[in-house]
Amino acid sequence: MCGRYSLRPVDPAQLRARFPVGEAAVLEPPYYNIAPGTDVLAVTTDVEGRPRGERLRWGLVPSWATDTGGGVKMINARAETLRERPAFRIPFERFRCLIPADGFYEWQPIPGERRKQPVHITRADGEPFAFAGLWSVWHRGTPEELRSCTIVTTAANALVAAVHDRMPVILPPEAEAAWLGRETPAEELDRLLVGLAPDALALRPVGPAVNDARYDGPECLFDPPPPAQGSLFRQ
Repeated sequence: MCGRYSLRPVDPAQLRARFPVGEAAVLEPPYYNIAPGTDVLAVTTDVEGRPRGERLRWGLVPSWATDTGGGVKMINARAETLRERPAFRIPFERFRCLIPADGFYEWQPIPGERRKQPVHITRADGEPFAFAGLWSVWHRGTPEELRSCTIVTTAANALVAAVHDRMPVILPPEAEAAWLGRETPAEELDRLLVGLAPDALALRPVGPAVNDARYDGPECLFDPPPPAQGSLFRQ
C-alpha cells in the first residue's frame, strides 16, 4: 500500500517543467509527510483532455457515494481489481491522474519488537516521479464539490517486498502522457500497472518523526537513532 509520501523542496519552475501542472496551479510549500485526507498536488485533464494541475483530497470519494466518509478507506486502489471495484471502474476508464512525489514511506517489522522501522523509498536517481492515480468529483446534494484521488498499487518488487507486499505504481516519465491520455488502449494501461524494477529504487531507514501523521517537517527524513541489538538495520 501507500499510506504516506513526500514531495520535498523543489523550485516551482522546475516542478512546472517536470510536470504539466500549468501556471494556474498553486504550488504550496514542500511536504515531508503527506497523509491521507491532505489536499495534494495532482495532474488531471480538462474536458478537452488537456493536462492541468490542481489539488485533490487524498482518499477517493466516488461520485455516487451518499457521503464523503468512505474516502479515508480509499487512499489506494489495487491495480488487479480496478475494473471490478465499482468505486474505481469509471475513474480508471475516464479519470486517471498523476500524483507528483519524490518518495514514499513504509514501516518494516523488527523481529522481537513491537515497534516498526520507518523507511523512505525513492527513485535510485533521487528524481521526482509520478504515482499512477485516479480521481473523482463528488457533490451529491451540496453546492460545493469535493475533488478527490487515490493512488494505484501493485505487487511489491524484490526490494520493497522486504518491507511490504504492496507498493505504489510509479510511472516511468515516458509513460506519464499515456496514463493521462484519453485514447490510450486498455492493453497499454495494463502494461503500465507494474512496479519499477528493484534497481530503479532506493530504500533508506529514517527516524521516528514520520510516525506522527500530524507532523510535516524535515525531521521526518533524519537518520534513525542508533539501532538496538537485533535490529534489521544494525550494521
